[in-house]
Parts: sequence; C-alpha cells; structure tokens
Amino acid sequence: MSTMLELQGKVIHEERQGEAYAPFELDSNEYKKKFYIESYGCSMNFNDSEIVASILNKEGFGATKFMEEANLVLLNTCSIRDKAEQTVRNRLNIFRSFKKERPDMLIGVLGCMAERLKGKLLEEEKLVDMVIGPDAYRSLPNLIAEAEGGQKGVNVLLSREETYSDIAPVRLDSNGVSAFVSIMRGCNNMCTFCVVPFTRGRERSRDAKSIIAEAQDLFDRGYKEVTLLGQNVDSYYYTTHDSEEEVTFAKLLEMVAQIDPKLRVRFSTSHPKDITDDVLFTMAKYHNICKAIHLPVQSGSTRILQLMNRTYTREWYMKKVERIREIMPECAITSDIITGFCTETEEDHQYTLDMINFGKYDLSYMYSYSERPGTLAQRRYADDVPEEVKKRRLTEVIDVQRAWSAKNYEQEIGKTFEVLIEADSRRSDKDWSGRNTQGKVIVFPKGDYNLQKGDYVLVKVNKATSGTLMGEIVEVVG
Repeated sequence: MSTMLELQGKVIHEERQGEAYAPFELDSNEYKKKFYIESYGCSMNFNDSEIVASILNKEGFGATKFMEEANLVLLNTCSIRDKAEQTVRNRLNIFRSFKKERPDMLIGVLGCMAERLKGKLLEEEKLVDMVIGPDAYRSLPNLIAEAEGGQKGVNVLLSREETYSDIAPVRLDSNGVSAFVSIMRGCNNMCTFCVVPFTRGRERSRDAKSIIAEAQDLFDRGYKEVTLLGQNVDSYYYTTHDSEEEVTFAKLLEMVAQIDPKLRVRFSTSHPKDITDDVLFTMAKYHNICKAIHLPVQSGSTRILQLMNRTYTREWYMKKVERIREIMPECAITSDIITGFCTETEEDHQYTLDMINFGKYDLSYMYSYSERPGTLAQRRYADDVPEEVKKRRLTEVIDVQRAWSAKNYEQEIGKTFEVLIEADSRRSDKDWSGRNTQGKVIVFPKGDYNLQKGDYVLVKVNKATSGTLMGEIVEVVG
C-alpha cells in the first residue's frame, strides 16, 4: 500500500518526485537558451511548472531534460515535509558544484520552499541565484535579467489576485490523454498541521471562462480527461465585478462536462465541510464526470479534528460519506490519514481505525505526523507522540486500509467497466493501461483491435490485486 501524502489538495506522488520535464512536444524551434526544471511535491506544483515553462518559452528558452545543457536550472519545491526539503538541498549542492565549471548557469528555486527559506538559500548558504514564490512567476524574466547582471533575484510576495488565468500551460512530458487544469490558488482553511496558507496565500478563484477555454483547447488537441485542481475545489466561487455571473463549483463542473461527453472530468481535492449536494447531484447527472471523490478525514477522533482545526466532527464526516453513497452508490471514496498528531491517544487512534472500516476507502494516503515549521500546530502544540508510537500506529492504519483496498478491488471481478486508455502497461507493451470512472487502474491485452491512447473500451475484469484490476476487452466504445 502506497503511503503517498496529501495535505489540502497536495497529493504527493512518490514516483514523480524530482521528475524533469522533457522538451516541448513537436517543437521544431532552435533555442539559444535552455531551461531545466525538476518538480517536487503535489499536482499543483507540477501544474505550476507548466505555467513557468510557458513564460520561459515566450522569453526564448527551450526545455531540456539534461541539466548539463541548461542555461537556467530551476527546482520547483514543496514544504510539506522534511524529506522533500532535504532532497532539494542535496540537489542544490549538486547543481552548485556543477556551476563551478559553468559560472554562467543560473540556479533558481520556485514554489513553497522558496517562500519559506529565501534568506537561507540566498544569503546564508548561497545555494541559488534566484528565489521565486508561487505567485511571482510573471516576474521571472526580470529576475533572470537581474541574475545575469550579477544581482540576486527574489520575489516571494503573495497575491490576492494572481491565478495565471491568461497563461496557457505548456504540457510537458504528458501522456497526451489527461491533463491538470488549475481552477484556484491558495487556501483559507487554517488546518493547524498545514503550511499551505502561509506559502500559497489566500484563496482566489480563476475566471470560469478561462478554465472552460483551457479545457476546450485540451479536448480539441486530443486530450480526453481533465482534472480540476485546487487546494479546496469545493470552495471555488467566481463572480464578475458587476456580479452578473456567479459560478459555483457545481456549476463549473457542469460547464466543463458539457464541453463534450467524451471528455472525462475529475477533480482534487474536496474538503468535507464544503462539498455540497449540488456537486453530488451534478456528478450523478453527467456520465463523463468521474464517480470518485477524495475526501480527506485526517483523523477519526473529534477531539483531534478540533486540534487540527478541520471544522467538522467525526459524526458530521460520517454523514457526508453516507450522503455521497446515497446519491451515487457506485462512487469511489479515498481519503488522507495522519497518525500520531499532537496529544493523540490510543483511543483517538482506535477511532481512526474505526473510521477506515466505516469509510471502506478504496485508497488512503497515510503518513505519521511530522511537525512543519511555520504551521499553527508547531506554534501551539507539543509534538509529543513518540516516534515509535507514530510508526506503530501508521503500520496498523496501513494494514486496515490494505485489507479494504484488496476487498474493494476483489469485488470488481466479473464486472465490466468503461476504460479510457492512457498508456502502455508498465510491465508489457502488449497490454494497455487505463482507468475506470472510479479511478481504478485496469490492465488488459491490446489484442487485434488497433486501438490507441485516448480510446474508450469496455473491459471485463477477471483478476485483481489490492491496487490493479486485470481484464479483457469486450467492446470498443465508438
């Protein structure tokens, strides 16, 4: 069972950490200057790297996947956990040693870690030439010019307006089938364990028309799935200055779904306090809105939830799960769980285990609590649960979740699902890999169907593991 991390919409995919983007697809231009980006953290960070790529491309920079070719080396960083920060520091030291041979190469840090550690990175440790926060990417050209002139460039100002709605992200290293579309930035939920409000600023929603235009453009270019991204998508709310147009998240979902029935729509992440019946009924109404909701619980104990400032109780969360299943019985629910938060007792821990059994989650992103500098929890509470207790509780949480994942996947044997083909199977190029509406990965032989990525097929499931379904094509969907 994976122990990926998600905090307020920040899903951490371990296999993508440090991923370097490849050159632009089908780009025949010759570039005198090249940039190299490694991304760490969540889907929001990877989406931000695509925005940065677009800005740099307009400045005459071409992408490279080889750091030694680059005039500009950037690390897009995350401050969610200590491991990520240490990894980034190690990479910066490698880059600095390489720069001794290439003094003209500029090194910059982007994102959440940039905002939090700007002084140390620039002045104390002298690891970088530029530090750029999540709301300051438009200033990159000026900061590059300053750095080329020998000045240290820094802009970590947070904004109440910036959404980058007018910048079309450059899709780098994409499968050409699915893409992320950012619908909002920042977060107003002051969860005590989370650093996001301090590194990404206050919540603001992007112009709905620009979101629809981006999704339409993706579909026109052959993409078949978009994932709407935000720290808390359910609180999306856009209104024009004259208030003539008001768009809630339910309305936005419907607008994207209406682009074309063949365009699948996913979203991440929902806050239990904000997901409404309107959203659930909209999901149920449209076949192409995927029946999967990521609903982080974090803890099964009301007392711990209050310390986390999650603003709901154990019972309230359970009623929300029941409501989802009442409106959409087939909907998959996944969650996030923190073990060993400040003052957590064995009774609190048992409440969490009970919640997993109640939720019957297909998947949970689980980890033990790690105090992060700058959070409200770090200021208010003692990190007083011993590390060995945290790890033991995490193991117990993983074991319970693993059992439910195996059971949920096993229950799909014999069923037939519509699957969007995304790529070759990792194990064999003779098999396709795709997902059903619940987000479960299904692997199946290509056969003689002459299909390609982006096609829809009906697949009957014959076997299952705790994380993958295996089946065979029974029909090609026209």
